[in-house]
Amino acid sequence: MYTIPGHHHISMITKNAKINNHFYQEVLGLRRVKKTVNQDDPSMYHLFYGDLTGSAGTELSFFEMTNAGRTVRGTNAITQIGLLVPSLESLAYWKKRFELLKVEHGEITKYAGRDALHFEDTEGLRMVLLNNNGEEVPEKWAAWEESIALQNHRILGMGTVEITVRSLDRLAATLTSMLGYSEVSRTDNEAVYQSVAGRSYGEILVKQADGAIEKPGRGSIHHLAIRVKNEEELRYWDEVVKKRGFHSSGIVDRYYFQSLYFRESNGILFEIATDGPGFTKDSSVAELGKALDLPPFLEARRADIEAKLIPLN
Repeated sequence: MYTIPGHHHISMITKNAKINNHFYQEVLGLRRVKKTVNQDDPSMYHLFYGDLTGSAGTELSFFEMTNAGRTVRGTNAITQIGLLVPSLESLAYWKKRFELLKVEHGEITKYAGRDALHFEDTEGLRMVLLNNNGEEVPEKWAAWEESIALQNHRILGMGTVEITVRSLDRLAATLTSMLGYSEVSRTDNEAVYQSVAGRSYGEILVKQADGAIEKPGRGSIHHLAIRVKNEEELRYWDEVVKKRGFHSSGIVDRYYFQSLYFRESNGILFEIATDGPGFTKDSSVAELGKALDLPPFLEARRADIEAKLIPLN
């Protein structure tokens, strides 16, 4: 039986790719590791930010939807993204930085059992910096030395992801009995699940809340992708999803990885994605994220695609 070794990436909606590009590179100090387009709708940018090479577990991904309205927050949605930083001192560094750059943020507090600093990007996407406190991270994560953030305080990768649903029990059953996550804490309205024992890079915090279902818009989270090693494992999980009674997209070749998609009973969209081949498939490490990269099936349409995209820099 295969296990899930952590988060792969998380995908969001932005209304303005240029402003988004500035915030994640110049404010958060992440590297833009891939500038491409939505493969299902190449009229829109698809931007990826992460570590040196966009390693699985570090990737924040954004679709530019220029007609996106505001998000009406509610339940049955992925509601917050945790990002790991090295230490408590790192949280103090980021608090000062957010104050200087006028980034919406709170005070240093506790979240999911860790020192934490909540903040939002320019479109209201909710995130929280988490003290990794020197704990082990995936071995392939590698720092981008050109980051604008100070070396000892750079964002390492994804941590706890928060999901808010009407039925905690239904999502819990999917995570534990289908995907093999372990429940590590539980109250009436909140529970924490881990795919890797004691590590927040595979942790999901589930909150139960009634009320209206979230209406997505700019700054909302589209889906969470979780890791598998290769196509063999992905085919295994495709069968698991189908046997559970969920509709699987089947295996989709995204060129930089292969994946499948399914919605659990609350309507949360999950992707299961392979670690490789990765973003260096069509770019050197030094040139990652600089040019517009297209998968081969879109290359013949490059001139038309580029003509419709607004330059980011």
